[in-house]
Amino acid sequence: MFIPPPQLAQGRRTYTDAYADILSAYRRSPQTSASSVILLVAPDVDSLCAARMLASLFKQDDVLYRIIPVSSVQELQDVKEELATYAELHALILINMGNFIDLPTPAWFGEFDFGVSIHVIDSSRPRSMANMFYPGENGERVVLWDDGDAEKLTELRKAWETLEFEPLPDSDDEDSDDDFDDNEDGLEEDDSENDNEEEDAEDGSRPSGKRRSTDGSSKARKRRKLEKPVFNVTRDEVEEYKQRLNKYYYAGTSYGQSAASTIYILATVLERVDNDMLWLAILGLTYQYVTARISRDKYEQQHTVYHDEVSRLNPITFNSEESHSLNSVNADDLSVRPTDELRFMFFRHWNLYDAMYHSSYVASKLGIWKEKGRKRLTGLLAKMGFSIPQTQQPYSHMDRDLKKALVKKLDDVAPEYGLVELSYPSFMRCYGYHSQPLSAADAVESINSLLDFAGGARLEIELEGHRHGGEWFGGGKLWEAEGYEKEPVPAKANSAAKGQANGADDPAEESSELEWWKKNFWSAYDSLLEIDRLRKAIKLAMSVHRAIIRQGTSIIDKQDIRTMRNHRVVILTQGPDLVLFQNPSMLSRLALWLIDAFRDRAPATAAPGRTKRRELPFIVACLNESKGTYVVAGIMASPEFGDVRRNTFATNFLNASQATNTPIQHTSFNTNIVEIDEKDLRPFLEVLCHGGS
Repeated sequence: MFIPPPQLAQGRRTYTDAYADILSAYRRSPQTSASSVILLVAPDVDSLCAARMLASLFKQDDVLYRIIPVSSVQELQDVKEELATYAELHALILINMGNFIDLPTPAWFGEFDFGVSIHVIDSSRPRSMANMFYPGENGERVVLWDDGDAEKLTELRKAWETLEFEPLPDSDDEDSDDDFDDNEDGLEEDDSENDNEEEDAEDGSRPSGKRRSTDGSSKARKRRKLEKPVFNVTRDEVEEYKQRLNKYYYAGTSYGQSAASTIYILATVLERVDNDMLWLAILGLTYQYVTARISRDKYEQQHTVYHDEVSRLNPITFNSEESHSLNSVNADDLSVRPTDELRFMFFRHWNLYDAMYHSSYVASKLGIWKEKGRKRLTGLLAKMGFSIPQTQQPYSHMDRDLKKALVKKLDDVAPEYGLVELSYPSFMRCYGYHSQPLSAADAVESINSLLDFAGGARLEIELEGHRHGGEWFGGGKLWEAEGYEKEPVPAKANSAAKGQANGADDPAEESSELEWWKKNFWSAYDSLLEIDRLRKAIKLAMSVHRAIIRQGTSIIDKQDIRTMRNHRVVILTQGPDLVLFQNPSMLSRLALWLIDAFRDRAPATAAPGRTKRRELPFIVACLNESKGTYVVAGIMASPEFGDVRRNTFATNFLNASQATNTPIQHTSFNTNIVEIDEKDLRPFLEVLCHGGS
């Protein structure tokens, strides 16, 4: 079943009732342990924030809990098998997973003890109808925390319930219906003959035996008529219902209210919100926006809500005209403040030139992968009155007057270079005198980098005050996460490993990879509210963005992008950063950067063909030599910056897999990212690109 948010409940059960049920089941049980309440958490920033907030609520209520990171549907299946053996389990909470799985069915949690409740807090769409509308005890114990969308699915609910529970006609039934119709006239004639025979019998004109025989035959026919199957729906209605459900399920992946926002609403009703809770909710929303999961319009709607919350919890004590360069008021200042965030990557922690150079928005508008584009960037800064030495010194060391005038000068000069959307409304968090304030976007990028590369890969980071020096020249060093072994698992990116047979079948190698991503999960989780860890991760995030820019500019310079009918395709098989892009999240970020770059390289004109070229989706595949596979990501393009379209690659991948008999594996909950064998890539792409988007 689904429960609406409190503002739409109108007397019905809502988030607080579901939370109260979790607490009461925990307190009533004679067996309570950390395995009584279990949170299954997907490895993304929104999920981490929601889990941290929920963990804080449980701690206040003295509830023992356990967090288990889960990275894919296959791993969820494995965890489910283990959970079935937990006698003390009472509540299972799925964060950003489970929406498209039929959880009440026996294949999943239908055979669990009825004392176990399953709560789904997932922002992805589409949703399984079974999770929302399945009847009986199995349906009632699966509780989907809705954001108001489920109430709009009345027609879909009717279609699903009809197809699931009503007797449906098929072709044989229709044929039998025709037979019944043909026999009805005969039955009526027999009935009339029987009436005449009965009258004759009363007159004694016919033998009684004949009358009894005819009467028995008539009753048998009438009985057959009464047993004719009765259907409440016609075949046309059945087809209409199927089409309606297919249209919903195959329309593509989209996202609703973030999981962190859902928990923040719960905390608000419980009157337990504070700046930590508010900041985590803001990070969940910001993550959805910077990863193109929600549109600019949807982001601004949610931003308005959080702006009011920030004003309620944090009295305004600063000059809004300088909101992009706020400072902590005192040593204990942990406030959250609104700000207009520039689309420059880490500009408060980097230098201005590098921040603009590594911004996907600036890169796409100026074309920084060409010498001409880099000269335009230098010219823009010069026209603003910034000298080259000023733009290449750390932002914190720049003259105060220059920082105060930065936004105004950008507003005056940047539109001449096509940079008309250089800022968007956002928030910053102060950390007293421990660190300069950190913006929500910078925090999200840092946490994301820890999730992907806190361990398990070699990344070089720059030392403070050094630019492009590298490790050999004393300007850089290898990244080392706190609490990790000094030597990370070496990445097999060289051709030396290529000749070894079935490297992916080595259990030790698979277990080490698994160990790394789980360590990264906990490193990112710990950094959510620990500024020291987060500040160190900024250097890692900078290195990640350098790798994206290097790979993206190399792809464009070498013209490695092929246009295959209605898709743009990039295949990565070599390069110094190849091992980084074997990570699904990193590959998606590269695809988003390429989409931004090509949006302005193919400007919209009156010609429909030119406009359509801006909307071509990107398919980016990266070779994993050690496993002999390709990681393939499909990202939809939109004609305007800030627009988001439903991602249909989940369906497209499935169709291509069936057409080519190619096995695909989803290594994450992002259904637009799959892993396939190296030998199957070419035929798979041929069918995928010619089958429509």
